Amino acid sequence: MSDITQHGALMDDVYRYQRLIYDVTRKYYLLGRDHLIEQMDVAPGETVLEVACGTGRNLAKIKQLYPEAKLYGLDISEQMLATARKKLGASVPLAQADACNLDAESLFGLSEFDHVVLSYSLSMIPDWKSALSEAHCLLGPGGRLHIADFGDQSGLPKLFRSALCTWLGKFHVAPREVLPQFLAEKFDGAAIRRLYRGYAYHAVITRRA
Repeated sequence: MSDITQHGALMDDVYRYQRLIYDVTRKYYLLGRDHLIEQMDVAPGETVLEVACGTGRNLAKIKQLYPEAKLYGLDISEQMLATARKKLGASVPLAQADACNLDAESLFGLSEFDHVVLSYSLSMIPDWKSALSEAHCLLGPGGRLHIADFGDQSGLPKLFRSALCTWLGKFHVAPREVLPQFLAEKFDGAAIRRLYRGYAYHAVITRRA
C-alpha cells in the first residue's frame, strides 16, 4: 500500500464517525477560520479551491459570503467528502486527492485558481511543506493563498498548550510551530497575523504576476 493510500485510509478511520459531529465540536477550537473567510475578498466569478476541505464547512461559508464565486474542494478522505457532498450538493465539484501530489487539470479542468485555502490542514498533513508548495503552484498570477492553522500558543498558559497538543495528537494533528518562519523565508511579502495570543495564525501569500 502506498503512503498516499495509507494516509487516506488512516483519515477515513479517524473520521468515519467523527465526521458526523465534526462541525459541532471543532467550532470550539479551530479558531480563525471565519476570520480567514471574511478577509478573502473574493470577486464575482473568481475561483476558490480548498485543499483538505473536510466536511465542506468552510466552502459552505464561502459560498454564503461570496455567492458568485466558483468553488472547488478536495480531500484525501472519502468519508469526509461524503459529508461534504451532502452539505454542498452538485454545485461545488469535489474530488478525492492527495494535497502533496495534485493534478487540478484532471480533477477539475483547471490548472490555476484565484484563491487557494488551507484551513487547519497543514497540521494534519505529514509532508506539510510539500502540500504548501503544491497549493502555491495552483495560484494564477496575482492569486492568493489563504492559511489558517494552529500557532505556538506562546501567549497562553503552558498547561493549556500541553493539554491541547495531547488532545490533538489523538487525531494525528501536530501544530507546525515553525510555520510563520517558514512562510516568511520562502515567500516574499507573506502577510502573517498572530491571532488569539498565538493560538492560531492567519497568513496570506500573493503570487506575483
